[in-house]
Amino acid sequence: MQACNHCYASCLKEEHLSMMRDCIQLDRECADICAFTAQAMSQNSSYVKELCKICADVCEACGNECKNHDHEHCQRCAEACFSCAKACRAMAV
Repeated sequence: MQACNHCYASCLKEEHLSMMRDCIQLDRECADICAFTAQAMSQNSSYVKELCKICADVCEACGNECKNHDHEHCQRCAEACFSCAKACRAMAV
């Protein structure tokens, strides 16, 4: 969530903003679903497994988009997203 929020804010400052549009959108979606999933986990929701699967899917999509950009914040975000996706998939079983 933190890496996506940082990437989102950094992407908004990039010179070619239109090229970053998909990255910005996925950063927001990913940060939001990560926060929601963490909150659901802290509340012992009955839907944690389902939410973790969705969170993993969104994290993978965000990571795949971010890895296409050479900016350091995008590369760090991609790494964090892939790590989060792996952890979420393990919890979704």
